[in-house]
Amino acid sequence: MPAPRALSLYRQTQASSEDDYVARHASLVKRIAYHMVSRLPASVEVDDLIQVGMMGLMEAAKNFDASAGVLFETFASQRIRGAMLDELRSADWMPRQARKHMRDIEAALVKLGHTLGRAPLESEVASYLQLSLEEYQDMLTEARGHQLVHLDDFEDDEENHHSEHNVADLAHNPLNQLSETHFKQKLIEAIDALPEREKLVMALYYDEELNLKEIGAVLSVTESRVCQLHSQAIARLRARLGDWTGQ
Repeated sequence: MPAPRALSLYRQTQASSEDDYVARHASLVKRIAYHMVSRLPASVEVDDLIQVGMMGLMEAAKNFDASAGVLFETFASQRIRGAMLDELRSADWMPRQARKHMRDIEAALVKLGHTLGRAPLESEVASYLQLSLEEYQDMLTEARGHQLVHLDDFEDDEENHHSEHNVADLAHNPLNQLSETHFKQKLIEAIDALPEREKLVMALYYDEELNLKEIGAVLSVTESRVCQLHSQAIARLRARLGDWTGQ
């Protein structure tokens, strides 16, 4: 009978299409995973993110509707990132001690900033905390994954832009819209006030979407050093934006 045969051919075509989507976009999962792991604690394995992301990619391939007018890569990126974030939310991804260390660093940055009238050097922060420079930098490395705003530690799978990640999604309230505008302006000013190297790290990571290893190659430093610079930049921003970060 022609109808069942047509249905069978349709199903085969759909299955083949799903497999093709997955095969062609496997590299997308790796790119998202390596970019995301850069801002997560060292305890998070990139292979685990890739595995979860592949599940998100397969779900995207299964549910993608080409007639919706959305590129598959855009649709899949949301589902891949969403799968990874769901997995991370189910775990205690940021050790309590690391959070405490970053609060200590932020407090030191605020105090020294007021005293010195400028952004303090790493050596000055280390001295204030009664640590050696190496101990201070190790603290920054351990605090990898500390975020600017801890409303939800990560954006949801419908919001993946850095500036959107740092602002609550309350667009329907005019007062909140005004607050968001003020926040974004203050954030721009705070980023502009960062030391040049930290500012460059933020631009390469959030604007150019390079991972830490790639940024290290650009700056001719180790991946660990880039991690330290990123953590310190986040600490400086949180210290400067205390009204929004709950300090």
